[in-house]
Parts: sequence; C-alpha cells; structure tokens
Amino acid sequence: MRRADRLFDIVQILRGARLRTAQEIADRLEVSVRTVYRDIDALVATGVPIEGERGVGYVLRGTLLLPPLAFSQAELEGLALGARFVEAWADPELAAAAREALVKIDAVLPDAHRGEIWRDSVQVNSPRLIAAANAQLALFRKAIRQRRKMRLSYRSAAEAETERTIRPLAIEAWGHAWTATAWCELREDFRMFRLDRVIGAALLDEIFRPEKGRTLADYMRRLREERAAQRPAP
Repeated sequence: MRRADRLFDIVQILRGARLRTAQEIADRLEVSVRTVYRDIDALVATGVPIEGERGVGYVLRGTLLLPPLAFSQAELEGLALGARFVEAWADPELAAAAREALVKIDAVLPDAHRGEIWRDSVQVNSPRLIAAANAQLALFRKAIRQRRKMRLSYRSAAEAETERTIRPLAIEAWGHAWTATAWCELREDFRMFRLDRVIGAALLDEIFRPEKGRTLADYMRRLREERAAQRPAP
C-alpha cells in the first residue's frame, strides 16, 4: 500500500469519534504499530485534528473536509476513456482497479459534476483482449513488480517454439496486442515478446537485480541511439 493511501485510510478509520488503538489500526492496515505511530505524527503535523497518545489510542476530533477535486469536462472524459480501455485491454485485476478508481474520483467531485464520469458519450469500440493473453498479462505484471525471472514457452511469428528464461522489464499496449520487453538469457540480449504468442509461462523463485547493460533504461538508450543513427544527415 502506498503511504498516501495508508494515511487516507487512517483518517477514515478514526472517523466516528471512537477511540482507536494503534494496534487496531495496524491490524486493519496490515502494518506495524511503529508505522502507525509515524503516520499519525505526520497527519498531526499537517493539521489533521487527531487527539490521543501512544499506548492509549487516537480519535479524530472536529470535522475534516477534503477539498473537492476539480476536473474539466475534457479531463473527466479522458479519465473515463482511459478506464474503458483498461477494462477492455487489461487483466481482471487491473480492470477492476480502473473501475474502482473512477468510483473514488466520482465520490469526491463537486455535486455539479458528480456522475458525469459515467456518461457514455465517449466509447471504446475495441475487441477485448483474448483470454490467453489476458492471463499472461497479470503474470507478467506480477513478475515485473517483484523482479522475478520467468520461464517461457514461446512461439515466434515463424511458428518456431523455444524455451526461454527472461527478466521481464516492461509491458506495452499497441492497440492490437500486448508485448513484454525483457532481457532474454537464451539470446543474451533484449527481446520483445507478444503475449498472445506465449504458450506457457511460469514465475521462478529467482529474483533478478538491475545489472548494467540489462536494464530497461539501457534498452531505451539503445533505441534512442539506433533511431538517431537512422536519421539522415542534415
């Protein structure tokens, strides 16, 4: 959980004029009591009216009003459009997160704009991600997040099948397919894999560390250099 999300959740837990112990808050958020103490000190320092002390408990006194979010009509349409693309082209976890994000945004909009984010004036008419690539997408996201190597069974465009161990670095949406950029230990180089050509994939227990020449930044630098070399001389 991001710290900003945790601070917001602590405020929500403390609402209702009921004394809450640090241990109770820690259990709810699945963090240490020490983390709760630090977070509450940070909230108090920013002016949140929390009263209490360590070893006793805390309560939120008075009214804490969060300012409404101000979005233009175009910004709301952009958020809705982006969420609909995610729903159509991402795995179920990411799609649900996009919908939940819209719910949270809509809840804190000014009354005059509440509900506008759900209008159907901007549509996404795109085929949904096929089930096989959908399942792979969730696995690749997890591997990138945890920096875990993966074992792939992969079929190339020429129908050649290979077994590979890779270090997944990034995933990319192209409008018609998802790809994953990775360091391929078989080829000893960067490779891009289409998720709909992955026959099978498994997370390995082995964690990889950033190594010079094998990071996403190295790959992006190579692309920039190749593009620069292809430009015609002035």
